[in-house]
Amino acid sequence: GQTDSELLILTNNHVVEGNEKLTVSFVDNESVEANVKGTDSTKDLAVVAVKISDVKDSTMDEIAVATMGDSSKLEVGEQVVAIGNALGYGQSVTSGIVSATERTLDGYEGGTLIQTDAAINPGNSGGALLNSNGEVIGINTATDSVEGMGYAIPISDASDTIQNLMNQETKTKVSEAEQGYLGIQGVDVSDESAKMYNMPTGVYISDVVKNGGAQQAGLTKGSVITGLEGTTISDMNSLKEQLQYYRVGDKVKVTVQVPGNNGEYTEKTVEETLGSKS
Repeated sequence: GQTDSELLILTNNHVVEGNEKLTVSFVDNESVEANVKGTDSTKDLAVVAVKISDVKDSTMDEIAVATMGDSSKLEVGEQVVAIGNALGYGQSVTSGIVSATERTLDGYEGGTLIQTDAAINPGNSGGALLNSNGEVIGINTATDSVEGMGYAIPISDASDTIQNLMNQETKTKVSEAEQGYLGIQGVDVSDESAKMYNMPTGVYISDVVKNGGAQQAGLTKGSVITGLEGTTISDMNSLKEQLQYYRVGDKVKVTVQVPGNNGEYTEKTVEETLGSKS
């Protein structure tokens, strides 16, 4: 997408996760620094933003906003093209067919995937899977150890998530000294634990710091954090990743699942003022 001030680039969450610095390279080999717009670790999606003022006019003339297709109309046997940065050597293009349209894959909890025999190698993650009309119908996300089995996130299934990520405020990291803290101790609720104990996936609050921001906001021990400022929180790593963008004193909206007497969880969103690590 493109706004008055930014170019928006779609990729995988695992491509940008844990980054110190993001750089986007264009077709004319011009490179520009980028910042995270929004991420969703569960669906392995991310949107990054580049300031248009940082992009040369000559580069703008060479690029265009991609046209989105309808992945729900894909049929097995249809021709597709995968674009990426295979093994980090530079832009690569491979072609193949759609092998299946609703595959499930161990380790990916975001839904079903498109399977293709177009070569999708490490480095292609976050690249576009295109139909024969040049429309984006998937986001390359995984490869199998078996040759001829690559996977992509269907663009139609991801459209609502992508729109949400595009609408978020562009994030810039703050220094560790300035970073704000929730004031909780947490434990990961993995997919396996969630199924076993009938709990939501996220961060289980094992303790709340006395007089900290979490306690003052009404967060309680036993609740599960599932979101921060509209971004899905799946574990402590994703929570820490998001908190890198907020300072002491910033107000953030925390989404939690609160347990009831009958074992069911109720979603609640609270606004918390972040405190310091001390």
